[in-house]
Amino acid sequence: MASFLLESVWLIPCYSLVGSCLAIFWSPGIIRRTGPRPAGYINLVMTFLSFVHAALAFPATWNQVPYEVSIPWLSTAGLNLSIDVSVSSASVGAIIVITGLNFLAQIFAIGYMEMDWGWARFYALLGLFEAGLCALVLCNSLFFSYVILEILTLGTYLLVGLWFSQPLVVTGARDAFLTKRVGDLFLLMGVLAIWSVAGTWNYTDLARWAETADVNPVFLTLTCLALIAGPMGKCAQFPLHLWLDEAMEGPIPSTILRNSVVVATGAWVLIKLQPVLTLSPVASSAMVAIGAVTALGGSLIAIAQIDIKRCLSYSVSAYMGLVFIAVGTQQDEAALLLVLTHALAAALLVMSTGSVVWNSITQDVTLLGGLWSRRPVSGIAYVVGILGLIGFPPLGGFWALLKLASGLWETHPWLVGIIIVVNALTGFSLTREFSLIFGGKPKQMSERSPEVSWQMALPTIVLFAFNLHLPLVLQSLSLLPDWATLNKDVALLLIWSSIFGCSISGVMYLSNIIAKPIRFPVKILQDLLAHDFYTPKLYRGSIVLSVDLISKLADIIDRFVFDGIVNLVGLISILSGQGLKYSTSGQTQFYAFTVLLGVGVLGALMSWEYWGVHFMNLFF
Repeated sequence: MASFLLESVWLIPCYSLVGSCLAIFWSPGIIRRTGPRPAGYINLVMTFLSFVHAALAFPATWNQVPYEVSIPWLSTAGLNLSIDVSVSSASVGAIIVITGLNFLAQIFAIGYMEMDWGWARFYALLGLFEAGLCALVLCNSLFFSYVILEILTLGTYLLVGLWFSQPLVVTGARDAFLTKRVGDLFLLMGVLAIWSVAGTWNYTDLARWAETADVNPVFLTLTCLALIAGPMGKCAQFPLHLWLDEAMEGPIPSTILRNSVVVATGAWVLIKLQPVLTLSPVASSAMVAIGAVTALGGSLIAIAQIDIKRCLSYSVSAYMGLVFIAVGTQQDEAALLLVLTHALAAALLVMSTGSVVWNSITQDVTLLGGLWSRRPVSGIAYVVGILGLIGFPPLGGFWALLKLASGLWETHPWLVGIIIVVNALTGFSLTREFSLIFGGKPKQMSERSPEVSWQMALPTIVLFAFNLHLPLVLQSLSLLPDWATLNKDVALLLIWSSIFGCSISGVMYLSNIIAKPIRFPVKILQDLLAHDFYTPKLYRGSIVLSVDLISKLADIIDRFVFDGIVNLVGLISILSGQGLKYSTSGQTQFYAFTVLLGVGVLGALMSWEYWGVHFMNLFF
């Protein structure tokens, strides 16, 4: 039975894909008698089957050689494409996390979107997302990974734009889609370039090729930078980070997946490409630099946000920046552990804040407050989410950050400093948001805010319990370090930075020692962080303006040059035809005179060089 489940793991993406296709029958206009709710229940059952299949197959993959499957797809003109699948403990474990979080998100959506008119379409898109994510972690081909990432980009656009009757939602979906397309374009260049030198897209073959590769360093560097650009957009890294903030216009249940596992898709591809990226020191340094800038910048920006969703979105970008640092310094195990712990903690934070958004009039955290007594489940879940994300023992985030910092302690101590600072800033920003939402006295916007229904509370409690038990799961899998090998200096730095960030924020926002509202001493700094370092304005003044000017110039050239020439030829044809129509008399002598006149003019032009010279000499 175990061997059968292991050999059929590659079928797991098909479960959710079938559920997504069946949900189409309950879309508006097809089945009206039952309403759209059966579409959600079908997807729930298919997601549960995927989760059970992966969970039962996982023990058979532990400490075993990856099981690979190759399905021929296309063979033409010397190009042989096959769908390559690699079943390993990492890929099956990732499927368990993806399907488990999607199952909880779908239960959460039953309560959150109870009366929504886009129910069937929403669940169909969640099924498509799950199928794409599971296929990506199983895929062992760079080319098909790119194809799957494109499908996920389309899914992001459709999910963010679910409520397409709202102009702000349409704008957010469009901006998120176009921002990710920039990175995807460069990624496609890198995918095609690596084929020209390696002759394969299989990740295993690429790793084998990288051991003896002899390629022009400039070409290799440009190719690796192009391969990094796509994951930059997927992981919301600077300067392609704005899409995650725009995507917050989508429903909260879809944000549970997007903020936890969808943003990590780029990191998964980078980890698979690690042997190739290691060949270029410039590419590795670029990843570290991008991750460091995003981690520090995102942590600082999150401090100055007042929208309940924006506070979390920039924290997600900051954490993905740490993942980029881990990949750029060849800390693959630390990167995978960071992705796991972040996915669980971030999903719990989104569920907690989503329950607040569901029955609150505003998303402005400065207008909320005093919800601790009214929303105990959401408040406790938010606290556990904070502690699971930062370096607070014994929860998962502490072990992930400890593994990364310990690996960099001897070689890159300055990166350890960045990790400590980002950890303190993350603790400060999340504690600030918790204090503004749940602390203090109830305000006008939060006086009547009861706890949510069981459909939203149950998945929150389940994920809350799993975050608490994550260290036991990691210990059972022998993924936690022994006490004898533990880097105690790094552990103490992480613990003290977490305590420092959380306590300073608690004193500022929970106590009455400091007057409210709290602002930065320098207004310029306040505006700089609140407006995302003015990155949107820089985009509008540089890239958007350049594209707009080039488009207008191309329009002018197309309208007055190319269209002008075509229209001129057409006008001449029309005028000449009209002229011939009115000059035709039907008399033979007139036609003969016209022919003789034409021949005479043609002869005069051809003999101009002979008689024209004599004519000029005669008069001049």
